[in-house]
Amino acid sequence: MRKGFTRRPQPDEPAEPIKNYITPGGLQRLKDEHRFLLMRDRPAVAEMVAWAASNGDRSENADYQYGKRRLRQIDSRIRFLTKRIEAAEVVDPEAPRGALAKARAFFGATVRYTNAAGDEREVSIVGTDEVDLNRNHISWVSPLGRALMKSAEGSTVILQAPGGTEHLTLLEVRYERIAVEPFREPPGSVASAKSVSHSHGGDEPHDELR
Repeated sequence: MRKGFTRRPQPDEPAEPIKNYITPGGLQRLKDEHRFLLMRDRPAVAEMVAWAASNGDRSENADYQYGKRRLRQIDSRIRFLTKRIEAAEVVDPEAPRGALAKARAFFGATVRYTNAAGDEREVSIVGTDEVDLNRNHISWVSPLGRALMKSAEGSTVILQAPGGTEHLTLLEVRYERIAVEPFREPPGSVASAKSVSHSHGGDEPHDELR
């Protein structure tokens, strides 16, 4: 195994990302969720709230209280997604890059490495909105992501982990499409439940809350 240099994370590196770096698949997932909340879920909840409000005393109306609380949650999430989408700096792992850049781990890289015990692992470096440990997608500002960033194949990096210091040797750096889990409508959402109700001939927006 080729012996490379040992790189320690620099103390002056920012703890928080200045830009919202994200892969194309990650941005699409944010947009799909934003569209669902804005165009389907919020109107469905607003309709349910209007129906519940027409049923008398709002202070004793569980459907009304739930709906108002859910609307606040949806609006908060929409604002968050809007800011993340507006700040997005898309980096495509499949975009052409020079030979020197290909050999080092930057945002969007898939890195295979080994620890001192010889255990191998492979991770993909993605944005903070794309972290998926089941797929080994890690944030570029996580301790592991920061340790791997800018390092080349064959080099050794030092990871300051909660369990102690680890020495990791990079075996391979490559750039390829990173499959991001697509957005799926929550099965318990009012919009989704309403669609199911309509497909079965139901027309009351509150049926799924009973």
